[in-house]
Amino acid sequence: MMKKSLLRVAVPILLASALARPSAAQVRPQLPPVPQPAAPNDSVQVNLELLPDSLAAAPAPIDSSRLAWLRTPPELRDLVGDRIGCIDTEMPHAFNNHVLAFVRLFTERQRGYTQRVLERENLYFPLFEKYLAKYNLPTDLKYLAVVESALIPTAKSRVGATGLWQFMGPTANDLRLRRDEWVDERMNPEKATEAACKHLRYLYGVFHDWEMVLAAYNWGAGNMQKVVRRTGKKTYWEVHPNLPAETRNYVPTFTAIMYAMKYANEHQLHSPTLRYQHAETMDTLQLGGRAFDMTRLARACGYSDSMALMRLNPELRKPWLPTGYRPYTVQLPAAARPALAAVDRETLFDYCQPQAELPAPLPLRSVVLAGVEPFPARGSAVAASGTATQPRYRRVRHTVKRGETVASVAEQYAVSSAQVRRWNELGRSNSLSSRRQVVIFVPQAQTTEAPAPPRSATAAVPPVKRPAPTRPAKVAPLPESEDTTAALARTTPSRQTVRTTTRKALSAEAVAAKVTEVDDSVPATYLVRSGDFLEKIARTHHLTIAQLKAWNNIKGETVQPGQKLNLRATAEATAELAAATREMATQRPATRPAPAATGGSPIPQVHLVQPGDTLYNISRRYQGLTVEKLRELNHLQSDEVKPGQKLIVRS
Repeated sequence: MMKKSLLRVAVPILLASALARPSAAQVRPQLPPVPQPAAPNDSVQVNLELLPDSLAAAPAPIDSSRLAWLRTPPELRDLVGDRIGCIDTEMPHAFNNHVLAFVRLFTERQRGYTQRVLERENLYFPLFEKYLAKYNLPTDLKYLAVVESALIPTAKSRVGATGLWQFMGPTANDLRLRRDEWVDERMNPEKATEAACKHLRYLYGVFHDWEMVLAAYNWGAGNMQKVVRRTGKKTYWEVHPNLPAETRNYVPTFTAIMYAMKYANEHQLHSPTLRYQHAETMDTLQLGGRAFDMTRLARACGYSDSMALMRLNPELRKPWLPTGYRPYTVQLPAAARPALAAVDRETLFDYCQPQAELPAPLPLRSVVLAGVEPFPARGSAVAASGTATQPRYRRVRHTVKRGETVASVAEQYAVSSAQVRRWNELGRSNSLSSRRQVVIFVPQAQTTEAPAPPRSATAAVPPVKRPAPTRPAKVAPLPESEDTTAALARTTPSRQTVRTTTRKALSAEAVAAKVTEVDDSVPATYLVRSGDFLEKIARTHHLTIAQLKAWNNIKGETVQPGQKLNLRATAEATAELAAATREMATQRPATRPAPAATGGSPIPQVHLVQPGDTLYNISRRYQGLTVEKLRELNHLQSDEVKPGQKLIVRS
């Protein structure tokens, strides 16, 4: 009995002592552990002390899409993947790390951008759906306009793409979208949408895959066909590593935009503070070639904003149209019809006359009083002196050589570095790129003339010496047996003949001199850069496309980066034009060659394939030519063409 009581007391004491030893061992000081090197491919080893958005957080370099995938919670990742998989559409909706990165961009970091698009959704999507159904295309292609322009009809990219569907100039010409000084139909929502549907239908006929169609819409059908031929792969995700960065992100951006707009409510993107736009009933006004001012029409309709109607007609590049312009139809709200019904049509057109078309007031005529000398003006003083003011500076265009800086160029022309930077809009850097042209204004030496002595009131004005009249030479009398009129006609040329011949010779010499005149202030050549096209180069250097083609012997519509273009007429072209001008001036109508007989066989017309050309683009450039006829004329078995290939376009 005594032993049992001792055991009952001893057991708790022994257990307490046994449990106390590990606790004492836990507080025992230890040496710091030796850091083990992380595995080079272990992307989970992330330094949490860095900022969450730092790309340097991972020990191994990974791209942003991979980083977004790793930082996304698995629950959100699975939810987004299930939602994208449940979208019922014919468009591509693959889910991977690239798509997830853009989904988080549009639903988290760039929520304001997505909300601005949602404000314009109800204004343009019904129009897109109407034309997509007309051309039997998937309805979800309407999200392509969001990727291109964020539903802004006047959007312009840095390379010149314009409109809701961001058409370049050559593509707009192929799709029959007119562009001139007053109207650019790429910014017309209806015409641009119909042209985009035609272009998308053509691209689908070439690739038969919507992901490839989207990539070709961004990069060009010819470039995508080159990648397919080079790699031997035909799907988008197979050629994805071989595409440029913008095209690689294009299809994931489309999928992310489609998801963000379909699930906007789930991400709380809709808000009562957003200003949603809706389509309203429109009315039309036919101008019929009359001059018209849109700001005056807005005032007549009762709008406080004079540019309100310009937003309803975004294809107008200026707020007014001149007299004689092609028939144009103005879009205006039907709610403005009662305000315009108060006056007749002629009164409205008279009220909406542009300021430039109104008759200018006559200049005031100064009344000259007898005995009073008017106060001399600047022009009269210069005219009285007979000499114009000599310019103080001479414009020089300097081509930068290797190793030259702003300071060395300024020292060479005896000007300051600040002046060189101001004249050429340069930054604070002192370096200049080689072969760049800078403008320098060199001071000219002013010629000083001795001032004329003042004319006194009593000084006599020297008389002006006039040339003495010359007496006509004596003409020998004609023989009596010869008719006087016939003799004069034979010995002296007709006055009209001499005047005509002299005028033609002078005009020929004037044209030849004008052609050979060279402007030193304009560079002689231009090196084509990436993104340049003929229209942009001609507009920048104040030339026409026809001049660039003639001076550089260009047959097509495209130029290549690195190509050297002449910006002036060459010596051969100048000599040919001067010779042709003299020949036309001295040529008589009777000696013109007769037109060639039409009985011979016509020579077939040939087109030289340029980089980026397709059968569809080539067929649109020649009237009456179709893709089927182009295949038949050239015995083609497929739609693939190569640069430098010659195609018969008319026989």
